[in-house]
Amino acid sequence: MSEPFTAIREFPALDDEAIRREVFASARPAVLRGLVRPWPAVAAGRRSPAALVEYLRAFDNGAPVDAIMTPPEVEGRVFYNEDMSGFNFLRNRLPISAVAEQVLRYGAFARAPAVAAQSALIGDCLPGFAAENALGVLDAAVLPRIWLGTAITTPTHLDEWNNIGCVVSGCRRFTLFPPEQIANLYIGPLDFAPTGAPMSLVRLHDPDFGRFPRFREALKAAVTAELGPGDALFIPPLWWHHVESLEPFNLLVNYWWHAVPGVPVGGTSGFDALMIALLNLRPLPAATREAWRALFDHYVFAAQDGVSEHIPEP
Repeated sequence: MSEPFTAIREFPALDDEAIRREVFASARPAVLRGLVRPWPAVAAGRRSPAALVEYLRAFDNGAPVDAIMTPPEVEGRVFYNEDMSGFNFLRNRLPISAVAEQVLRYGAFARAPAVAAQSALIGDCLPGFAAENALGVLDAAVLPRIWLGTAITTPTHLDEWNNIGCVVSGCRRFTLFPPEQIANLYIGPLDFAPTGAPMSLVRLHDPDFGRFPRFREALKAAVTAELGPGDALFIPPLWWHHVESLEPFNLLVNYWWHAVPGVPVGGTSGFDALMIALLNLRPLPAATREAWRALFDHYVFAAQDGVSEHIPEP
């Protein structure tokens, strides 16, 4: 199918303060063209994938990272197996250089397994890389992660943190949906997902509208962008994103950070609250759930002014 998606807004050149003010504060997705073009890693990738692998090897301390491999017939789509009792890939742990060498080898074949290392902390496996390839707009406490692989598709999913993805090599297509489209995305199990994050069951480019009719509404709200080496994308918390790595060799560095300054990623989780609410509140009668909605609206979702000002201070 051909989707006339709206393009994600773009900024060709902003300084760090302008990015914080115009992009982060807006809580809307934005493409930042050329943001990391000066990185040495980007320069190595422009020479060739092999040159980038050698650049990575110089930092590799041999620590194993989580890697996956999908069979050729799934064409790189990371997903469930046919009966959703498990996933369609194998897991392994290898040094990042070994994964990169696999990517180089498999990229030479028309039909080969897809391989990827996803979300490995760079400081654990490539010490020194972040110092040479720094993102000054973020606090130094925000830790970079590496995503390295062949042509891989991660179906529509979400993260609960702010996110900047920086393309070092290859090309990536991002298709985003705003959080309020959740009812139209047909999300799979919250506690059992291929990448750990809740994931849509709909194929973006070949949707089964008979099974997923409301997905037509989601498509009307979709926004998209293709990123090349040096480009970056800001994704606000809880925006659903479908990610396609389009070249035989692709490398992205991303940064997640909490919406509350100073709180580490994973330090507090809205998903924990959601799962507890599902277990404890969802089974209640409708009238009781509505009563709980009033409490949550008052204490959690409404403006904080006036919530407790009537209580005398001790």
